Amino acid sequence: MNEAHVTVIGWTAAEPYYTVTGNGTPFLSLRVGCTPRRYDRETGSWQDLDTMFLTVNCWRGLADNVNASDFRRGTPVLVTGRLRVRQYERDGQWRFSAEIEANTVGHDLGRGTADFRPVQRGGALTDEDRQAARDAADQWALTAPPDAEAETPAEATPQAA
Repeated sequence: MNEAHVTVIGWTAAEPYYTVTGNGTPFLSLRVGCTPRRYDRETGSWQDLDTMFLTVNCWRGLADNVNASDFRRGTPVLVTGRLRVRQYERDGQWRFSAEIEANTVGHDLGRGTADFRPVQRGGALTDEDRQAARDAADQWALTAPPDAEAETPAEATPQAA
């Protein structure tokens, strides 16, 4: 295969959008922000570069599972999938958009914990499963270590100079 497979580590930059298509296929889209850092030897400190935002598209069971999990704005995530660069015209100018057709989406366990519950094959998630995922996320928010607040959505959005 001659496809570009990528892994992205970042933060959810907006609330995920979940829908079911007209033919009954679950679909979820979320924006992920990544801010590369480089060490500046002259100043002896780390410098944030421009934030890159990508659209991550999830289909079928992955869309259902991501929807049932707690991926609110600011959640640290890992995403793997196929990179798609789309070209379009707006206001007479050609523009480009980078998207990832996701194979895998997960919480970045370097920045927190997760409570994994496998789903049964052949069946969609129930409302009970979705509520259990939300309850687990709320529990994490109550028991998060004090320094977890330092790594909030502010890091997922570009800072004004």
